[in-house]
Amino acid sequence: MPGRNELNGAQVIVDYLIREKVPNVFGLCGHGNIQFIDALFERSAEIKTISVHHESVAGFMADVYYRVSGRPTATFTSCGPGSANLPISLGNAFLDSVPFMAITGNVPTSQFNRGAFQELYRHYQADFPSTVRSYCKKVFQPTRGEMVPLAVRQAWKTMVTGRPGPVVLDVPFDVFLEAAAEEAPRPEEWSANISSRCGADPEGVIKAVDMLLAAERPVILVGQGVRYGGAAADLRALAERLNIPVASSASGLGALDSNHPLALGLVARAGHYQANHATRQADVLLALGVRFDDRTSSSWIPGYSFTIPPTQLIHVDIDPEEIGRNYPVALGLMADVRTFLRQILAELDRRADLQKRADSRQKWLRMIDGYRREWDALVAPGFSDDTTPINPQRADAEIGKALPDDAILVSDIGVHHNWLLSFCKPKRPDSLIGSMGFGPMGFGVAGVMGAKYAAPDRPCVSVCGDGAFFMHASVLGTAVEYALPVVWVVWNNYAYASIRGLQRGYLDGRELATDFKNPVTGERYNPDFAAMARSAGVEGVRIDRAADIGDAIRAAIATNRPYLIDVDIAADINPGGAGVWELPGLGQSKPAIGTRYFPNDPKR
Repeated sequence: MPGRNELNGAQVIVDYLIREKVPNVFGLCGHGNIQFIDALFERSAEIKTISVHHESVAGFMADVYYRVSGRPTATFTSCGPGSANLPISLGNAFLDSVPFMAITGNVPTSQFNRGAFQELYRHYQADFPSTVRSYCKKVFQPTRGEMVPLAVRQAWKTMVTGRPGPVVLDVPFDVFLEAAAEEAPRPEEWSANISSRCGADPEGVIKAVDMLLAAERPVILVGQGVRYGGAAADLRALAERLNIPVASSASGLGALDSNHPLALGLVARAGHYQANHATRQADVLLALGVRFDDRTSSSWIPGYSFTIPPTQLIHVDIDPEEIGRNYPVALGLMADVRTFLRQILAELDRRADLQKRADSRQKWLRMIDGYRREWDALVAPGFSDDTTPINPQRADAEIGKALPDDAILVSDIGVHHNWLLSFCKPKRPDSLIGSMGFGPMGFGVAGVMGAKYAAPDRPCVSVCGDGAFFMHASVLGTAVEYALPVVWVVWNNYAYASIRGLQRGYLDGRELATDFKNPVTGERYNPDFAAMARSAGVEGVRIDRAADIGDAIRAAIATNRPYLIDVDIAADINPGGAGVWELPGLGQSKPAIGTRYFPNDPKR
């Protein structure tokens, strides 16, 4: 037990979180972490504890809290199944480069390898770290109280430096109780003074500027590194200065206001024609904080999203492992994207005739405007379709029109996410938040509550599929318990519709285990989500006409209370685009507009 002037392990961790200015922690109790919860109780005036009803909900809340606020927070879970529920949200944060500290309880060290209740011991004692090693940046497991101060400060540093990501601090029960230190480490002496905003080497910056100025058909491609790296203003400055159009991966949408004349929109398998057709024709592509995953890159099939080479790729990323992973580079630079953009702008200050070079891009921009008109003509009918169930494109448009400019829209995973990426027009980096790496259902259902904690004065709306909401309906109780005025728009298509679409497209319509039906009548089945919400103390309404969606969203926001809108959406329409996607062995989809680009085709 701690001495007279010493903090125990749990108190050191809580004290450190407070020193790092963490306002909230999200989690769930268990016998393995009650001492940690007691330490939170002691400091409840300085740090707020949010108790949820499923551990992955805590992780999703911590994840989105960071995406909105830019500040990491922490979760707490107990040993055994409590922490075993966390890897889904850990993996999501890891692949999307989002930091949070997962504080997991474990069995006492005196019981290691004895098979105590909820101990994972068959391969190695107290072996929860092996469970999550591939789901986070690093696992720390102090086994004595005196090890806690070092572990907590190193864990925090690992989490926030370099490429950000979650860490796990796995603490045996007795280590929470043991004397650890007279005070927690001081962040101002450790992590607070570390900057990972490294710049590119000066010669690389000069070469990048030379390539951009020499290009006839340049395009900037942005990913999550620009949005969460605080580089949006610098991106806009570069694009406007050189008159270079900006395309976005799904993770980059909103880095440049979608209504900006240089914004091309989404590059992806369902990407906008003006975006895909520009990036695949580019002679120089400046990629900033982009992974080039299969959806962005049309399964890496040349001529749909990209044609690298002959396109010369300048790839900038803080993680050198991502550079040259999927495409050869003409220039690869390890750098923080905001620092790099400022280096580029400074180098441009030393150059002459920039306006002349920017003006020379008018022919390229006129070509792109033509592609944009073709795309707009293709999708126009969907915006006025008044059928029931509601056309998903029309639903997307009505949602977008109803949201205030400062709203935060948190999307879950499913076919609705594809529609939002195609037709939502985010105005700022945190207007549209989605999961793009791991893709777990429940991310948006729970994450919207984390958004509200990060931005209590802004409307926070989740658009989530019926499948995902039913998995995580416990969020209704959390919203009521903590008076969180969030809005859920349940995209109710009575199916796991994105997967059913794959069965129809790749398996000749052989459908199984992807839709929800009444076993007697064969009619569509789902719970009455609006009634479910009302039973939990949340206001709920059902919408089956497109024209009513906007009014329902505006009314929900105006109540300043938790609110659910159950919307009947057609399940048989999937968003098309200018790219493709391949399931190896089953074939590839066809573009809805345009054809594959061949750079040496004289007809192009």
